[in-house]
Amino acid sequence: MNIGVLALQGDVREHLLSLENCGIKGRPVKTPADLYGLTGLIIPGGESTTVGKLLERSGLLVPLRRQAEAGMAIFGTCTGLILLAKNIEGYEEQPRLGLMDITVRRNAFGRQVESFETELPIPALGDPPLRAVFIRAPEVVRVGPGVEILASWGDRIVLVRQGRYLAAAFHPELTPDLRLHRYFLQECCGLAVGRTRPSSLSR
Repeated sequence: MNIGVLALQGDVREHLLSLENCGIKGRPVKTPADLYGLTGLIIPGGESTTVGKLLERSGLLVPLRRQAEAGMAIFGTCTGLILLAKNIEGYEEQPRLGLMDITVRRNAFGRQVESFETELPIPALGDPPLRAVFIRAPEVVRVGPGVEILASWGDRIVLVRQGRYLAAAFHPELTPDLRLHRYFLQECCGLAVGRTRPSSLSR
C-alpha cells in the first residue's frame, strides 16, 4: 500500500492526513527516487505553471510519466487535473504529464476571491453529496473516448476518470469527507480500504 503525495507545492499535509484517515501511510515525493515502489500518487493543488517547472527541474517529470504509463495510478486535484491533461487551453507549452485525453481551462471559476464551496452530487460515491471546495479552479472542456465524467457543477465538468487516473477540479482534502480518496484507493489503486474515524483537519 505505497501511496505518494507529490510534495513540491500545495496541500501536501492535508492529503497525507486524508490517506492516514483511510488507514494508509502516505509518503511525500520530491525526487525520482521517491517514486520507487509506489502503487499510486496524489498530485495536490498549487500553481500549475510553477509545479510543472518544478517537475522538470527536479527530474521527476519523465520518470513520473513512465511509471504512470507502466501502471501507477494518479489522483490529481485542481493543479493535478491540469497537469494530467493532454491539452491546456492557451497554455500549450506548459510542462505537464499529459496522461488523460482531456482539455482543461485554467482558472475557469474566477479569481481567488471568487472561491466557493458547494454540495456536489457524485453518483459513484452515493449520498449525500460531497462538500466540494473550489479555489481558482479549472474545468474540463473536452473529454476523449475512454474518459468517464463522474461529476459536473451545472454544465461544467469537474471530476473525471480514465482508467487508473482520477482528476478533480476541487479540493477534497480540505474537508473531512474521505469518500473520494477511498474511491481512488479502491477503484484506481485496487486497495482494500477500511473505514476509519477521521482526525482533525485543523492546521
